Amino acid sequence: MKLWKTDAAACIVAVVCLLAGTIWAQESSADRAARRRKAMEERAMRELAEADPVMGDWSGAWELDDGGDYGTCVAQVVVLGEGRYRINLMEQFDTRMPAIASLEGTARDGAVVFTGPGNYDGRALRLEVKIADGGLKGTFDATEATGKIEMERVVRLSPTLGARAPEDAVVLFNGRDMSQWRHPGKPDGQDGCQWTPVGRAMEVKPGSGSIISRPVFGDVRLHVEFRTPFMPQARGQGRGNSGVYLQGRYEVQVLDSYGLEGADNECGGLYQVAKPLVNMCAPPTQWQTYDITFRAPVFDSQGNRKEPARMTVLHNGVRIHDNIALPGATTAALGGDPRQLAGVYLQDHGNKVQFRNIWAVELKD
Repeated sequence: MKLWKTDAAACIVAVVCLLAGTIWAQESSADRAARRRKAMEERAMRELAEADPVMGDWSGAWELDDGGDYGTCVAQVVVLGEGRYRINLMEQFDTRMPAIASLEGTARDGAVVFTGPGNYDGRALRLEVKIADGGLKGTFDATEATGKIEMERVVRLSPTLGARAPEDAVVLFNGRDMSQWRHPGKPDGQDGCQWTPVGRAMEVKPGSGSIISRPVFGDVRLHVEFRTPFMPQARGQGRGNSGVYLQGRYEVQVLDSYGLEGADNECGGLYQVAKPLVNMCAPPTQWQTYDITFRAPVFDSQGNRKEPARMTVLHNGVRIHDNIALPGATTAALGGDPRQLAGVYLQDHGNKVQFRNIWAVELKD
């Protein structure tokens, strides 16, 4: 009898495993990807809320009080510290179109209220916007018409966030092993990466120095994920600053420039070379991606440069630089002979920027 019970239990376990395997097989890869994506979005929203209850992207609609017209609108809420905020009201995300309004407000009694002027399609507006109880509501007065605005908080993640390294990739950081990185200028055996492991990321340890990959590259496609820290009191180059340098010479700037214009020294900028086509910077604490295609400079047999280095950059999945020529090493580069291969260089600028899921594919053509 005991043996029968043991066999029956084993059969039940086998049937359960078989059913589970069948269900897993029936779930498509698209379903699994969607489930994984939803989990990433939920986690990103939690991390944003832990940093600040109103910071980030908002999306919704406006409507005239008489019902005669309506449309979509979006907003970015930037934290300025000490209970102060700035809101950029826009027709849509990810353009260089002028904002409908950029207003400052202060948190009081559980709400943040913004009031001030705006301009929509050449018409002057007077706006009042309130964020409270997890929602955004507002009114506008355009003299000849009045209306209302409603939005909800949203998270927009890069389509390449969490991208798996291809089989032919050189994995530079997989979330566990920092041995592929060293501090340049330090003696062999004493140059191991001193940055701080945080979960499956590595975080800049301010003052420890910048790091460079041990593998070196010429023409390459590079995937890097990063996030800037929440530094509401800081401004400009002191707010989440770092940089990703191809061959240790050509920088794509890392900075918390969420809600700013998008200059060449802000996030996604090629320092003193080119500003991004659009500012794709996400709020601090949110993971972001750079997908960079780099072509090394070409020299003739006498060492004369025939072709400059070139770079195409996708920031959070959007092309912000398209085959830009780089006349030479950018500001604060490690330098070195541009005819020589060199590694990927990540900058210590004194801020606790985090990096993860870094891999590179060498380009053969």
